[in-house]
Amino acid sequence: MRNDWQIIPMGQLCSISSGKSDTQDAVEEGAYAFFDRSRIIKRSSRYLYDCEALIIPGEGKEFLPKHFVGKFDLHQRAYALFDFSPQIEVKFLYHFLNYLCDYFPRVAVGATVKSLRLRHFEQLPVSLTTLSEQQRIVGILDEAFAGIATAKANAEKNLQNARALFSSGFGGSTQSEQSCWAMTTVAEIAKPQKGSMRTGPFGSQLLHDEFVDEGIAVLGIDNAVANEFRWGKNRFITPEKYQQLQRYRVHPGDVLITIMGTCGRCAIVPDDIPTTINTKHLCCITLNPNKCLPGYLHAYFLYHPLAQEFLAKRAKGAIMAGLNMGLIEELPVLLPPLKRQSNLLMLSTL
Repeated sequence: MRNDWQIIPMGQLCSISSGKSDTQDAVEEGAYAFFDRSRIIKRSSRYLYDCEALIIPGEGKEFLPKHFVGKFDLHQRAYALFDFSPQIEVKFLYHFLNYLCDYFPRVAVGATVKSLRLRHFEQLPVSLTTLSEQQRIVGILDEAFAGIATAKANAEKNLQNARALFSSGFGGSTQSEQSCWAMTTVAEIAKPQKGSMRTGPFGSQLLHDEFVDEGIAVLGIDNAVANEFRWGKNRFITPEKYQQLQRYRVHPGDVLITIMGTCGRCAIVPDDIPTTINTKHLCCITLNPNKCLPGYLHAYFLYHPLAQEFLAKRAKGAIMAGLNMGLIEELPVLLPPLKRQSNLLMLSTL
């Protein structure tokens, strides 16, 4: 920490108190905001505070602050920070508490439901600089988070547009035309050879300490998580190690699906890929070029209702803890002729 910063307990920078209301005090048509332990802001017919405040749940699994200005009601298991010292910019403290997101879970007490006590707030050490420097930092952070929110909203809008355009292409086809399309599976459109669907090396086949600074590249989740191929973290193995693992090589046009960590993301291996293998976190599919275009399977997996419904049912929810190659092999695919696949892809990229 720089010399012009100081450590001050949060109890010296603001007033801190828990609420007095209970769950039954929440009403749908209430005139005032009602904060309890959940992320959702409810409504109340009364208010206990009329000020600028930071509100933090007093029990649960996460203790993330909310910033609010005005009249609000507060649950007895939530805390409000208010009446701030002139030493501190409120939004600076808000960002500081978000930055220390692991502090409250670490100090919370209780075996089953974690709870916070007043002392946990009062004793929290706050790193404080001058007010002008705090305001400068807040300006930078607010601008950065606004940019992130805009990018996220645009990405979601683009995804919805692509999904709608891709689906509209199916809707634009006549029932007679679609009746001639094949209903198949991913396994049946893979190239008819051993290893056309594969995951990467498991366990002792590839240890972390076998990665080197340069050599044969190794693909992981980060290369497909954006639903398009991107180079990410540098992971390499030696040419000698590659000789043991070359059955896991990826090829131009292969379709990658993340099956561990952030699951259900999909990308296409670019044409200029060098000699590369994939990790166990990816399912790599080499398609039969006479049956299916990589771009079609990519778009179908991400956008088509049949694929989304199948994954939601079989994986028990859209946010999947893990996929497996067997599940992907069984994924039903409505397969038009190659020319129609190409036309559908053109629609989804308009």
